[in-house]
This record gives sequence, structure tokens and C-alpha cells, in this order.
Amino acid sequence: MTPTAMEELRRRLAQVSDLDAAGSLLSWEQETMMPPEAARVRGLQLATLAGLAHELFTDARTGDLLDAARPADDTEEAIVRVARRDHGKATRLPTTFVEERTRAQNEAHHAWIEARTSSDFGAFAPHLSTMMDLARREADLLGYEDHPYDALLDTYEPGMRASQVRAVFDDLRDRTLPLLRRITAAGDAADYSVLTRSFPYDAQKAFAWDVAGRAFGLSGDFARQDESAHPFQSNFSRSDLRITTRVQDYWPTCCFGTWHETGHAMYERGVSERWERTPVSRGASLGVHESQSRMFENLLGRSLPFWERYFPELQKVAPKVTDGLDAAALYRAVNRVQPSLIRVEADEVTYNFHTLLRFELELGLLEGTLSVKELPEAWNAKMKEYLGLDVPDDAQGVLQDIHWSAGLIGYFPTYTLGNLLSVQLLEAAQRDPAVASGVANAEYGPLLAWLVTNVHQHGRSLTPGELTERATGRPLHADPYVAYLHTKYGDIYGLN
Repeated sequence: MTPTAMEELRRRLAQVSDLDAAGSLLSWEQETMMPPEAARVRGLQLATLAGLAHELFTDARTGDLLDAARPADDTEEAIVRVARRDHGKATRLPTTFVEERTRAQNEAHHAWIEARTSSDFGAFAPHLSTMMDLARREADLLGYEDHPYDALLDTYEPGMRASQVRAVFDDLRDRTLPLLRRITAAGDAADYSVLTRSFPYDAQKAFAWDVAGRAFGLSGDFARQDESAHPFQSNFSRSDLRITTRVQDYWPTCCFGTWHETGHAMYERGVSERWERTPVSRGASLGVHESQSRMFENLLGRSLPFWERYFPELQKVAPKVTDGLDAAALYRAVNRVQPSLIRVEADEVTYNFHTLLRFELELGLLEGTLSVKELPEAWNAKMKEYLGLDVPDDAQGVLQDIHWSAGLIGYFPTYTLGNLLSVQLLEAAQRDPAVASGVANAEYGPLLAWLVTNVHQHGRSLTPGELTERATGRPLHADPYVAYLHTKYGDIYGLN
């Protein structure tokens, strides 16, 4: 029997999904265990897979099938709608451009690793220039009305514009900078040596992974954890999730990094099976994705109930860390507010200034008002302006993030959007008494069930705006997040 247009479309979309998954697997492997000499050929392999997937998705037959498909139910309707939206964008990018960009990303990534190790921005600068040139070309190919940044941002946060992001950052700066100044003025006599006390590396990883399973539901049946230079999460299906972490003497890096990536993984795990091997089978946006990782890492993992529950477990595996402390003291320590150089180690009050800095620099690079050569100096100046810090070297400054080497221009604002949404979602979830009781006692099963029902299962079938309004009853707004910061840190630092 001749397949219908819908059946043929679904087979084609599944093939594209499989090619993307194969590329993601090669990318994951190069970050975790690939031998260094394999880098050049791996770049060619990734470019081939990206090109094949792009050609299959953008050829004329796919367009014909999208026009001819007759969805039989809501599931198929969403698949066609999301695929048509993606197809419209993808067809604006020639396959030769996609392959060129993939090769450049691979070369830039390995150059970044070496440059970061030696703290030598000059060695990475030519590659960053290439990535910015490609970003400008991509924006032109995709098209935009107001600003080229809009075209790139839309890839990660559909419907969001640079002007909206600027308004969000201006609002947060105006309402959180006074809080930071009050905290700084209040002084802090607490002993934070607990954060660097002896905690063997293997024990760090084991504790973080164990808690990820018992608190948040991550299981070795469908997930695994490895180490990488920059923690990340990859998934090749909802049954094959990979997270990475980084281990160092400052043990919160490993633990909170693991729980952050667990939030990402559990989102992908919760996407309904009906979307498997289709364009719908991913998170609604990076901002929504980040809301899950920041919720697990901060709203739950840095809460007092969490540490009252898991402090005894930490005592068993890291007695030198917990010596002379109780859960309340550890809670205070892991919520220390102190301007710092490294974004992924920043506290909740200062974190958004890190993303603001990167957003402003990306705008300058994209517009051409800031050259790549001037970037380290501009970075250091903004770090001084926003956080009062002097940057000692490029490794702790302009080279610290992986994103620019991967060509992820327009990505950074989604971290702050995720912060806002994390609180808004948790507040909505706790209208359910079972969820509120569970959160208060560090029993997160009811919360995870609420998230699966209201956020995770939908995948990309809802836009970020639709999902936010449906789950919380209002559009994304900064008020809940700002109130959360003032309440939590006002209590910790005796300001309330």
C-alpha cells in the first residue's frame, strides 16, 4: 500500500532526527573521551552528518509533504506545524553554509580548549572572528526586521527580540543591584572554608549522582554522567540522556553542576513518547530548558529543606566537609553572595550580571561597534563596572565559556530568562498542596509529576509564551524572581 503523505513525512522526519542524534553522539564523545588527534577528522564527520540532515530536511520533497500532509489528530497536527516552522527557517540556509559552519565550529572549539588552557586569547581570536562572520551571514540569510541579533536569538528563544531582552536586563539591574549593595554593606563573618574542604573527587561525583537519582529521579537505566571541560547535557532520545560535570577542589562545582544538568536531562526525559523522532521531541526553548536546570540547582538544591534532608548523607561521604557544621550552616555557605569571575560558579544575586555582560558584548561584536581584538579589554571593563572585579587573565575572563567557540551567538540571554521562569513555575506548582508539602520536605516526586504534566510532556508543541501562560496563568514576568531574591537573601543576610 502506498504510504500517505503524513506517513512519508513522519518517516523522513525520523531520518532527520536520527542523523541529528548521530551528530550529537559524536559531539558528546569528542567532549568526553575522544583522543586529541581525532579532532580534524571528527570535524569532517560532523559536517557530513549536519549536511546530510540539512539536505534531507530542506529538499523540495519535504516541502511537498508538508503541504500535502493531512494530520489525523492533535499529535500529527503539532508535528506538521513545528516541522513547517523549522523548514521555513532551514531552507534559508544553504547546505554549503551549514557544512562550513559545522567545520568552523569544530576547529574553533579545539582552538578554544587550547587557548583557555594557556590563557591566550590571541590564539583563539581568529576563530572567534570566523564565528562572528558566520553569525552575521546566518542572520542575513534568516532575515530580521529590527536587529540581526533577533534572527539568532529566535533560534534559541522563539519569538523573543533583543529589545525585549534589553528591557528585562535593565529591570533586573535596577532592582537587584541595590540588593547586592545592601548585602555587601551588611558584611559577612561566616566561615566559607567548608566549600573547599577535602572532598575526594570520586566521592564528589558519586554523591552528586546519588542525590540526582534519589532527589530528582535521574537513573542509570536511561542516563550516564561523565566529565568535560564545560558541563553540558546531551540526549539522543528520551531513553538515552548524557550529562557531564567538572570536578575540582571547590566541590560545589561538581555537585551543583550535576544537579543543574540533571534538570535539563529530566526535562528531556519527560517529553511525551508520542513526539519521539520528530522535531517536537525537544524542549520548548532554551529559556524553558534553563528554568528546569536552575530550579533543580538553585530553588531546590540550594534550599534549606534540601540540606536538612541530605546533610546526613553528606556527613557519611565527606566527614571533613561537614565537621563542626549542621544543615543550616551548610545552607548558608552554599548561598554565599560574592561577586566572582566565573559565571557557572556565580551566586543567584550576581549571576544575571554575567549574562548581561555577555549579551552586551555579543551585540557589539555583531553590530561591528566592537572588534574581536578589543573584546578582552571590553570584557574586563564590564566586569569591573558590574561586579567590581579585576580579571587576572583571559582563562578566567573572556575565554571561560564554550559558547562562542561553538557559534552559539544569541544563547546567553536564555540563562536569565530561565531564572525568571524557574521561580514563576515553582510558584504555580506550589498552588497544589501536595507539591508545596513535598518541596517543604525535600520530597520532589509531586513537583516532578506537575512539571511533566504542565511543562515537559509538551515538548515543542507549545511556544515558550504559550507554555508559560498555560502553566502559570500569566506571561513571563520578573516580579516573582525579584521577590524570591529579596526574600531569600534578605533572610540569610538579616536585611528583612
